[in-house]
Amino acid sequence: MRLVFAGTPEPAVPTLQALIDSPRHEVVAVVTRPDAPAGRGRHVVRSPVGALADEHGIEVLTPQRVKEPDFLAKLTELAPDCCPVVAYGALLPQVALDIPPHGWVNLHFSLLPAWRGAAPVQAAIRAGDEITGASTFRIVKELDAGPVFGVLTEPIRPQDTAGDLLGRLAVAGADLMVSTLDGIEDGTIRAVEQQEVDGVSYASKITVDDGHIDVTQPALAVDRLVRAVTPDPGAWAEFRGERLKLGPVAVVDAEALPPGEVKVERKRVLVGTATQPVRLGDVQAPGKKKMAATDWARGARVEQGERLS
Repeated sequence: MRLVFAGTPEPAVPTLQALIDSPRHEVVAVVTRPDAPAGRGRHVVRSPVGALADEHGIEVLTPQRVKEPDFLAKLTELAPDCCPVVAYGALLPQVALDIPPHGWVNLHFSLLPAWRGAAPVQAAIRAGDEITGASTFRIVKELDAGPVFGVLTEPIRPQDTAGDLLGRLAVAGADLMVSTLDGIEDGTIRAVEQQEVDGVSYASKITVDDGHIDVTQPALAVDRLVRAVTPDPGAWAEFRGERLKLGPVAVVDAEALPPGEVKVERKRVLVGTATQPVRLGDVQAPGKKKMAATDWARGARVEQGERLS
């Protein structure tokens, strides 16, 4: 099939590469978010999807809005049979959805209808789900509510961060997307409507404020939150009135501490929660490089009774 692929961040790259490599499909163009400032120098850079398309000589379209008449005219001219989508990052109007005969097929990183929305992987980890996965579905006007073509499942490991889990789902999901498009072309796959009665949940976009840990919560909840926002936007707490970034923590079997109290030991740094303490991993103080919590505590000369908040 002739394909116009839509996607933006790194997790969309494996699917685009798999479609480029597929002998059955031709990626005639890529739609991605406009080039944007990134990194410390804030230099304007191409999205990861756009960069991969450039490497393969594929036309890259970067509309500010998908409903722009010029973009819609170009999409019509390209005449795609189907438009696969992975984390594009913009809403698609019905006029665009109607252009390809086989519609727009999205790869979403959850087992729909669970965790519709922008941050399904983070939500699954924070909720303590043991199993998650990915789904391919036909995009409709309502958010992530279209009929599902296929699914895969993936266990959430005890130490998984959102980055770890998303990385695995991105690779496995690429194969799911290719097999879905193969089935659509062959007429051997049928989309099944989602069950709206049970299992619907939503995962809103993660913000920096969502990474602020609440040390009055149980240790398990603190651990899940930190892993859910790692690596982006990152977990943090306040120490001496400044923001301290936190890497993944570990729940430990140790004597309870008041919530937020920091206890510095020879080989570990503990922080109290509503239940047992958590052991800090890497931390990053303002203006400093990331370092082991024990090194930070020695340098900061953490005193007995000081707390994270």
